[in-house]
Amino acid sequence: MLSMSCFVKHRLSVLYIITLCILSLQKSSGNGLLQLEVQQDYVVLDNGLLQLTFTKPGGHLIGISYNGLDNLLELHNPLLNGGFWDLNWSKPGTSGTRGEFDVANGTDFHVVVQNEEQVELSFSRKWDVSMLGQHAPLSIDKRFIMLRGSSGFYSYAIYQRDETMPAFYLNEARIALMLNIEKFVYMAMSDDRQRRLPRPEDRVPPRGRELAFPEAVLLVNPIEPEFKGEVDDKYQYSCENKDNKVHGFICTDPTIGLWQISPSNEFRTGGPIKQDLTSHVNPTTLAMFVSTHYGGEDLVVKFGDGEEWKKVFGPVFIYLNLVPDYTNDSTAFLWSDAKEQMKKEVEKWPYSFPVSEDFLHVDQRGSVCGRLFAQDRYISEEKKIAAKGAFVGLAPPGKDGSFQKEAKGYQFWVNADDDGYFKITNIRPGDYNIYAWVPGFIGDYRCDKDIVVAPGSSVDLGDLVYFPPRNGATLWEIGIPDRTAAEFYVPEPDPMYINKLLVNLPSHRFRQYGLWQRYADLYPNQDLVYTLGTSDYKKDWFYAQVTRKIGEGAYKATTWQIKFELDEIAESGKYTLRIALASATFSILEVRVNKNGLGEALFSSGLIGSDNTITRHGIHGLYWQFNVEIETSLLNKGDNTIYLTQARNFSALHGVMYDYVRLEAPSLTSNKLA
Repeated sequence: MLSMSCFVKHRLSVLYIITLCILSLQKSSGNGLLQLEVQQDYVVLDNGLLQLTFTKPGGHLIGISYNGLDNLLELHNPLLNGGFWDLNWSKPGTSGTRGEFDVANGTDFHVVVQNEEQVELSFSRKWDVSMLGQHAPLSIDKRFIMLRGSSGFYSYAIYQRDETMPAFYLNEARIALMLNIEKFVYMAMSDDRQRRLPRPEDRVPPRGRELAFPEAVLLVNPIEPEFKGEVDDKYQYSCENKDNKVHGFICTDPTIGLWQISPSNEFRTGGPIKQDLTSHVNPTTLAMFVSTHYGGEDLVVKFGDGEEWKKVFGPVFIYLNLVPDYTNDSTAFLWSDAKEQMKKEVEKWPYSFPVSEDFLHVDQRGSVCGRLFAQDRYISEEKKIAAKGAFVGLAPPGKDGSFQKEAKGYQFWVNADDDGYFKITNIRPGDYNIYAWVPGFIGDYRCDKDIVVAPGSSVDLGDLVYFPPRNGATLWEIGIPDRTAAEFYVPEPDPMYINKLLVNLPSHRFRQYGLWQRYADLYPNQDLVYTLGTSDYKKDWFYAQVTRKIGEGAYKATTWQIKFELDEIAESGKYTLRIALASATFSILEVRVNKNGLGEALFSSGLIGSDNTITRHGIHGLYWQFNVEIETSLLNKGDNTIYLTQARNFSALHGVMYDYVRLEAPSLTSNKLA
């Protein structure tokens, strides 16, 4: 007799076999000829597995028919419907990150290729001066590809500027799919972040109540009672670029999945750990190419008058899958199959089938390899340490760390192996710098020389050595230099404002709403005091230095204290305080040493940051690093205190996140490494 556990495993195995058979039959049934129907106002594309309907010449996707469902898309929303490319833009000199939305409707349609294996369609819009003020000064060519036997379709676009176009700011570029509200209720964007979502009308008064910002809504009277008392916010489902490979929704009647798969990050902005949106309530699934999320104004793409530019975004793959009947296991199988399909798409990158000359195939690209070491004389006097797990990437030439604000070019990133070796493949030809950072070491690495990648080239850089910032021996340190605040104390959320999915996910606790408000609960009268040798940063260092609410609409700047002892004071030289920030939002960080924290600041960062990471439930945004020199005369033998003040106090949303803080003794030699 089968045990219960064996029975469950047997049942899952049977369902898995059935699912594979269904998917195989589904794909083989689409081996007929591709069919293209072009009418005056619309275009229909069909491969026997799914059928797509586009407006003509706009290129707005208004129909996806699949497995008995006439349309997987929503067409009855008050504003945004169907599937579309869009962008957000503003005039030069505009502050902030929001401007005018431009649904990039085409004005010209043509069939790029049509044969037995594939159809590629183009919906394009060429900019001219008559569009001034109405549309972003860009020429846009949107492409859609359907392959024979493929359970999905591809989309990419070429954005281009020429010397005749005026200046403008590009804030956002994306693909959005607005799915059938009645059908798609279950969202999955990672193994541990999956759930049924509330309905869009639950976010609207009186069913929902807006909280500190429009994206965050408390569900007070949702249609389905299970969601009552939860906070819904699309930013709770954000993801780093390096992990943003597959996400989407599942329909339970019939049981099908729709997934957005990104096989490459080369066309995204901000580097591998820049965070962005995935799927969320509406139901909406997104392919984000340009955005200011978790970066703020530093990631606005600014073009000057007559500045020429061209970039290919995508292709991304919209994948559809199914199982015969809905069971409690169906969602797991659809998600697992979507992940397997994602791996297949990654292996096929760069794709061989897009026909635009602007999308470069594998033989038109190059590679770069090398080995990275880190050498810190206060850790190892002469020995170089292999940069295990280092993030190593190619991005347009710039300054140290400039890749995180770079948005006009392409970026290519890998992780070094345990011995520091790395190989970056499928690089578009061009001039690059190589950038890196090494977990466990502060700061950024950038190779001093430009790297030229040519078609078919293979560049071997040999050994590269990163000398992290260092003047003297470590006297004390707080945190781990890993560009996040994840190691610090993240409080439990207010039970009045929770997302139930995150309650049992400790590593995602920072994604709960309103954690910044807990600071005043924990420190109602006096700010944080951290004592070296006694305090534990995992318990005693709050994850974000924010303002303290002292009344309705009134907030107070906060000053944290670091207390430490010095057995002796150096006779000469300067001490160095290293401060690495994981995020900053409209903040001014000031440093004072002793003197009860009074008097003029020894250091001020000036106004920095606009990444809104704290309110967007992140644990890092843009990385900042500051070095503060401290004269020996400012320190005492015995007790000392460093005061860290976040001086902006206009709202609850000002604040910084620390990555790592270190105090160094004066250098033992005048030949400093940093």
